[in-house]
Amino acid sequence: MPSAEIITIGTELLLGEIQDTNTRYLARFLRDLGVDLYRTTTVGDNEERIAQVIRESMQRCNIVISTGGLGPTVDDPTRASVARALGVPTEFRPELWEQIQARFTRYGRTPSENNRRQAYIPAGTIPVENPVGTAPCFIAEVGACSIICLPGVPREMEHLMQNSILTYLREHFALRGTIKARVLH
Repeated sequence: MPSAEIITIGTELLLGEIQDTNTRYLARFLRDLGVDLYRTTTVGDNEERIAQVIRESMQRCNIVISTGGLGPTVDDPTRASVARALGVPTEFRPELWEQIQARFTRYGRTPSENNRRQAYIPAGTIPVENPVGTAPCFIAEVGACSIICLPGVPREMEHLMQNSILTYLREHFALRGTIKARVLH
């Protein structure tokens, strides 16, 4: 049975500005797939701290799922943090930039240079298109560990888990079981 850790990223979570609903959703999602959840962590928008948490998680488990920090602003450091943790540069992916531009065009808007930053992901990672938002996601495979980076917007994260990541996890980790939980009052 593979083990997993969830990392929620965002200073707004640490400061209590918004409630973390992603951890609860992901914990139940992983439980239903038969994945043993080892730990959950919340870390602020600090590149080195995020990289450190990712490196530590990779030592303990097979699946690391992060949410948040994939937006277009300078305080969205997840891409750079994962690259730092893996010791690789970020690279521009033209296909991701095209997807971002297409999403903006559908809404009658023009993406800014900040939005172009979202098309940079750690070198060697697998891009995951985000059909319901502008933040592309990615998966890094390092030995027996997969690092899955998803947006922090709950609606986007949930859509990606159900429509992209579920298939990846089932195939990559040959998941067939489930973990049953019963709460007695």
